[in-house]
Amino acid sequence: MAAAAVSNGSHAVALPTYHQFPETKYDLDWADLVTLDLDQFDQPGGKQKLASQLFDAIQKIGFFYIINFGLTQEQVDEQFAIGKEVFHLSMEEKLKYRADLENGGYNGYKPLGLREVRPGIFDNTEIYNIPKFIPELDRAHPEVINQNRGTIEFFARHIHDRVVSKLLVLFAIILELPEDFFLQRHRYDVRSDCHLRYMKYHHRTAEQNKALENVWVKGHTDFGSLTLLFRQPVAALQVRTPEAEWKWVKPYPGSITVNLADSLSFLTNGFLKSSIHRVVAPPPDQADVDRLGVLYFVRPEDDLELRPVVSDVLKRLEYDKVVDGAAVGITAGEWVKARVARNTAGKKVGSQVSEEVVVKGKSVKYYD
Repeated sequence: MAAAAVSNGSHAVALPTYHQFPETKYDLDWADLVTLDLDQFDQPGGKQKLASQLFDAIQKIGFFYIINFGLTQEQVDEQFAIGKEVFHLSMEEKLKYRADLENGGYNGYKPLGLREVRPGIFDNTEIYNIPKFIPELDRAHPEVINQNRGTIEFFARHIHDRVVSKLLVLFAIILELPEDFFLQRHRYDVRSDCHLRYMKYHHRTAEQNKALENVWVKGHTDFGSLTLLFRQPVAALQVRTPEAEWKWVKPYPGSITVNLADSLSFLTNGFLKSSIHRVVAPPPDQADVDRLGVLYFVRPEDDLELRPVVSDVLKRLEYDKVVDGAAVGITAGEWVKARVARNTAGKKVGSQVSEEVVVKGKSVKYYD
């Protein structure tokens, strides 16, 4: 396999070239999602046009695509190559960097099979999370991460500074707030649980998929503000529509799939809806392939209380009353840590859980 030279800021590190698996040939029931072209952001009237598109998108479903986000496919594939090398390490080596999952820590390595999802069947995911590159979140990493730190840090900071920042401005415009409103609550140099993730779904046998009714991860919402999924051609992600139907999310070339998560929902009293999604067995022509992913999770600063913002838009649309299920009194950091710990330490089999209390009486739901 050919090797790609990857710059890490000081010298080049050779990585095997990563080749994306072909898309499925099956005509699946794809979700109809809005695409935001970020090239329009700095054009006259561009932000307002994009905000209008985004407003329409979130009225229907909390998923959308973005294109022209300032990274080449080669740069994206470098991250897939790094992730692949991380998961090729021996289990002994990976466990040196195990995340403190039981206490709500999510940075580092999450081993395969920690949680029983059906009787006798365990989860099929390995995860490696890399936190923000700030001193208080510095931690040890495997050598493949250290050798490519410059490349990884550039990639992660680009996502935060050049992609996420634009989306946060659009949400502020939608809510008729100052454009920097959400930026000031998602500062890169302030402690939060934003992270870059490498994630591997190990393929399952036909017998396992039958026992699971083809559902690998039950319908759920994400913990933070936004989740960005770089194009993953192995079809497995589904989104739940307002009509409670499951639709496949198509991996369009040159796109990032974005979904809204809990914190933005809490901060807007449910106006920005945390999107419900799940992971299912891929179609037959991709059934024997491990599904490698590169994602970026956006989370507010740890100390931010998840209290609904004051917005004329929320008032006009009658989202200004604090609802019973609000997260008032809970900080963003508390919410993330509690959800991580609960996911890890759950005593019930995953298939038996439809709702569980996370922290301070606030619960989450899961969907079949």
